[in-house]
Amino acid sequence: MKHIFYVVCFLLLGTWNSMARAEVVLHAFDWPYTRVAQQAAEIASLGYKAVLVVPPLKSGPDCAWYIRYQPQDLRTIDHCRGNNASFKTMVSALKAVQVKVYADLVLNHMANERNGALDFPGAAALSDYRTRASYWSLQRLFGDLRFGIFGANDFHEARCISNYNDVWQVQNWRLCGGAGDRGLPDLRDSSWVIQQQREYLRALNALGVDGYRIDAAKHMKPAQLNGVFTSDIVGSRYVFAEIITGGGAGTSEYDSFLAPFLRDYPRFAAYDFPLLNTLKRSFDFGGSMSNLVNPLAFGQALNSFRALTVVTTHDIPNNSGFRYLIFDPTDEKLAYAYVLGRDGGTPMLYSDFTRGDNSRWFDAHKNADLVKMVRFHNRMQGLGQEMLAWNDCAILFRRAQDGIVGINKCGSEVVFNVNTNQRFFWFRNYREQLTQSVLRISTANHTFRLAPRAAAIWVIE
Repeated sequence: MKHIFYVVCFLLLGTWNSMARAEVVLHAFDWPYTRVAQQAAEIASLGYKAVLVVPPLKSGPDCAWYIRYQPQDLRTIDHCRGNNASFKTMVSALKAVQVKVYADLVLNHMANERNGALDFPGAAALSDYRTRASYWSLQRLFGDLRFGIFGANDFHEARCISNYNDVWQVQNWRLCGGAGDRGLPDLRDSSWVIQQQREYLRALNALGVDGYRIDAAKHMKPAQLNGVFTSDIVGSRYVFAEIITGGGAGTSEYDSFLAPFLRDYPRFAAYDFPLLNTLKRSFDFGGSMSNLVNPLAFGQALNSFRALTVVTTHDIPNNSGFRYLIFDPTDEKLAYAYVLGRDGGTPMLYSDFTRGDNSRWFDAHKNADLVKMVRFHNRMQGLGQEMLAWNDCAILFRRAQDGIVGINKCGSEVVFNVNTNQRFFWFRNYREQLTQSVLRISTANHTFRLAPRAAAIWVIE
């Protein structure tokens, strides 16, 4: 009977994962909650099934994006991009159009402020809670706001990480900015800390949150992750972790941090940084598109059911240490054609409100070609994939008999001759979604011509 129970659980888990991977997530990076609410209907119409929103917590009044990743208090929502009231309005607006809400969680640390203080939210904030009691009662999530939530005993020692390959340092010391920076106070995995974080998630669950991103998950000890993300808290919610690696299997970051997480938390997903790095190497000068035929087989991509697939994350343009991962704009679109065209994974598309890099990613989710790729992804869900042809410049694959994806990164046309028997419908139109041209297959071999520096996604009519 026990064996049958585990089999049933495995099948249910597979169903849960399959449902999660059908969603294209919009990362509404640094968007005000009111803006998400106002655009909820449009977001749904563009094909997005979920939205990752700004961390729901109290942070400082400064509007710099990174301030939202420096919590002052988890018991209230109040920051430059909204508060508890606007968060609730946003959730209701998204629910009304069947779009899920994923909340960004910052549980590893608290804010670097007040000359290194370790009392949170601090005397001034507690005084404000008393003075403006009616306002803060509306922003409260849980707990007694007459008292602080964390004190000095709730943090690890004040030492900065110097070796990011040392698991002990990464999970016990602070993230620091250098030049004498004291760093972000690193929370311990004590019973009190875990209890508060569990209450925090329960409160967000009650507001209707459907999933969670775990910020800086590689810096959290297993005891903390195990204590907070229990089955009664998580339920069927989609949980994915940010565990940054510079590659896949065989790299120290992957082997020390990402592989153990995937092993120990089989229900959770993670950013597919192995695939992101494979994509970047493939599109770079001298790289080969053949690396994208089956990166999973070489440990350079995550299992489809565990992978949150990305082309750009908020850290890449906003942190100097990750800017090497910025794609050429055309290559970025081609990379999205791969991520949104392939079978598997939960794609997340980055669209910011900060107008960084000359507004390159401002409202990127509305880009006409990307929207067509999102709709292709949605239509092809559940259909198998076969790689048809590839070389250093280009790749061609099909989604059952219903869809075809071709990507050519090079500056000249690439021609592939493909056997079509039992692979495609003959004498029917395949409509290319980006140019609206028509492809018609009528012989056992068909020549596909891929234009230079372009992607093509065909759909059966």
